[in-house]
Amino acid sequence: MPPIDDKYTNKLIQKELTYIQKVWHTVAIVALLVVTILIARVAFNVLLMVLAGVLISVYFHGLGDMIQRKTQWRRRVCMIISIGGTFVLLGVLFWFMGSKISNQVAVLSDTLPHTISNAKVKMNETPIGRKILEYLADDNSDALMTTAKSFFSTSFGVLGNIYIILFLAIFFTSNPNLYKDGMIKLVPETRKPLAHQVIDRISFALKGWLKGMMLSMVLVFILLSIGLGIMSIPVALVLALLTGLLKLIPNFGSLAAMIPGVLLALTISTNTAIIVALMYIVIQTIVSNIVTPIIQNKMINIPPALTILAQVLMGTLSGVLGIILAVPLLAIVMILVDELYVKKITDIDIVIVPERSQP
Repeated sequence: MPPIDDKYTNKLIQKELTYIQKVWHTVAIVALLVVTILIARVAFNVLLMVLAGVLISVYFHGLGDMIQRKTQWRRRVCMIISIGGTFVLLGVLFWFMGSKISNQVAVLSDTLPHTISNAKVKMNETPIGRKILEYLADDNSDALMTTAKSFFSTSFGVLGNIYIILFLAIFFTSNPNLYKDGMIKLVPETRKPLAHQVIDRISFALKGWLKGMMLSMVLVFILLSIGLGIMSIPVALVLALLTGLLKLIPNFGSLAAMIPGVLLALTISTNTAIIVALMYIVIQTIVSNIVTPIIQNKMINIPPALTILAQVLMGTLSGVLGIILAVPLLAIVMILVDELYVKKITDIDIVIVPERSQP
């Protein structure tokens, strides 16, 4: 029997141990990755609520900055006017319009089922309408309802989200430098100027988005209130308010807000419904493509196709809150990519090109 080579046996044992260690390392990495993805999926809604709180805080500070520029008063006084004035204005609006809106909401809830029945009768008179009704009458309607419910669901419920967002906004508004300096402390010393620049640019872009969005909501509400009132459309004030609020959701919100207005116009006549639909389209087009870009002054320049893709993705991940915050979140991502990647590559090219041109 030949003698056993101890060195050879030890090498085999070491190889087996090394292979087992690599397998366990791979399993650990995959498990860590899966856990990280699951945590990120759960925490993503929390991050969106933080972003919503930041937006409210940006609004208060932006309004305070404007008051300070106009009056030259102290910062604390301007912020008190900004926050207190906003809540007082909202309270006055709800007090003046509350009873009228509540009456119109009651009328709308009573009228809408009858309006939908009339719309079905009118759609049955055309071949295209019959096809649409057949599609909705099948199992597709259940699928659409299930999709809509999941699409507009949130992690903690609407009221819970609003409660958390308001508290975050209060904390961010009361002492913004505390959180800003805390983020900058996480950055290496050599990158702190870049961190200040990125945060300032993000703040500037979010202020621009808020200015354009708020003015768009007010203008849409005023113009639609006047237009629907002239056309003698029932519950015109509620329809205009709903359209103004849904302006928070670009593209899809305008389409969703037009549906009840056109349905109610059908109770009067088909021509009235066509005129109301054209009114919605014209007002939304003017506000979205002319007024809003002028106010934002190219503070935030995002391609429309990219906006729609971001909304679809965010809606799938986080429901209605994701759709509302898709544009500001996309703006933040684009700024980060531009500051941390594009400008860095450009600077490298500027340094390298002259060296290549030397003889």
